[in-house]
Amino acid sequence: MKNEHIIPVQIRFNDIDLMGHVYNAKYQEFFDLARIKYFEEVLGNLISWTHKGLIIASVKTDYLQSTFLEDKIEVVSHVSSLGEKSLTMTQQVFKNGQTEPVAIGKTTMVCFDMKKRISEFIPQKWREKLIDYEPDLNINQSVGKL
Repeated sequence: MKNEHIIPVQIRFNDIDLMGHVYNAKYQEFFDLARIKYFEEVLGNLISWTHKGLIIASVKTDYLQSTFLEDKIEVVSHVSSLGEKSLTMTQQVFKNGQTEPVAIGKTTMVCFDMKKRISEFIPQKWREKLIDYEPDLNINQSVGKL
């Protein structure tokens, strides 16, 4: 059975623009928060953001509906593709219990040695944990030749 990683996110007054809806750049903050929580849960202490972690190589966001201050939102995250050195995470923001997302983000991240400042292969232990958590994971060896 597929795990779903879901976190609620509180919308704050300073997340709102002059039009009265959540400013588009705030979605990246929502995705960042959910991404960190995902990796804490799935990889635990295997990942070290000061030694070996993941850096963002590409971000794409589609905005499908407006979100307002009074909305209750949650972010659903999963790793959708796993390569040799990189992975792609797909995240969706849902509001007020709706079944259609208000925003969809895709982020490609590269495994990176923070001290040596070079990309590296995703460690086998990480791969095993990700595959265990994401049984439908697309393993794509062409992703990650960065």
